[in-house]
Amino acid sequence: MPVNVLIVGAGAVGAFYASRLAQVPNVHVSVICRSNYAAVAASGFAVTSPQYGDYTFTPTHTFANPDEARRSNISWDYILVSTKALPDVSNDSEILEGLVGDNTAIVLVQNGLGVEAPYAKRFPKATICSAVTIVSAAQTSHGKIKHNRWTRINVGPYLPHLDTGDTKASDAEAIARNDKFVELLKEGGVKDADAYDHAKLQLVRWHKIAINASMNPSSVLSGGTPNGAMALDDELYRHLKGVMDEVLSTAPKVLGKPFPKEFATTEQLLRSTQKNTSGSKPSMALDWEQGKRMELEVILGNPIRVARERGFEMPRMQSLYALLRMAQENREKLKLQSKI
Repeated sequence: MPVNVLIVGAGAVGAFYASRLAQVPNVHVSVICRSNYAAVAASGFAVTSPQYGDYTFTPTHTFANPDEARRSNISWDYILVSTKALPDVSNDSEILEGLVGDNTAIVLVQNGLGVEAPYAKRFPKATICSAVTIVSAAQTSHGKIKHNRWTRINVGPYLPHLDTGDTKASDAEAIARNDKFVELLKEGGVKDADAYDHAKLQLVRWHKIAINASMNPSSVLSGGTPNGAMALDDELYRHLKGVMDEVLSTAPKVLGKPFPKEFATTEQLLRSTQKNTSGSKPSMALDWEQGKRMELEVILGNPIRVARERGFEMPRMQSLYALLRMAQENREKLKLQSKI
């Protein structure tokens, strides 16, 4: 039986993983495109990569919108969602209405904390696989994907009942579907794909929050300073380390589990960042410069609220969140006023 995979959010990350899954025999990968629809429908994706070479990925089906995907009446085994998580703007779980069947597993390749909750609420019977990735890829123009050297992805079944209670009969199926997806990634050449259990994957999300919640807002508030330059500045180094330490000391209290020893320390993270001489800026800074809304809620707001519900405060994170949320609100008001 063929495995049918649908990619929702076929930008750089979604298209890259789609192109690797499509290398696996009997895996049929389709995409829902937005602005890049015309280019992809005509010529597919052209991928350049020092690791995988240059190749073209032609989706089995290229849909212009979710309605087209619904009208195809295809039974999807996996739906991979790689859109930006902006719960203050829209609930992207709505996109999947009519696409999630009895045997569909939803794979969320999104930044931040708490991204799974809307999907779990809307599709309570579906398997949800939560994924954290570090992949250096960019869509340089419509349908043109440039992949660099990073392709790490960790995937774990989302089983939040395990945080406070016992296992359920359905857990085994969720774990099996999760493991199968990781196997497909490995068959597609993604060697650094690992299957984690629920608890370890959530720790991975918190660990990445330490990076994103320190680097992203700080770049915006410092006028678009690149990652490497921030880590090399003495005062910004102290600030970044303070935010990271705050996150990494709070997460084990919230989850009731320590970080695995193999996870990088704040010093290791910052030393690695200091070696980044590319001048690259974090995504939040790029969004701010382009006048787009930032992923404030999933990177800053949700972790603060989750910790607060368990009786813990994160004052450094809270300051960054309060300042950037107000800056964004003020800018949105100015946009509306300029249209009147």
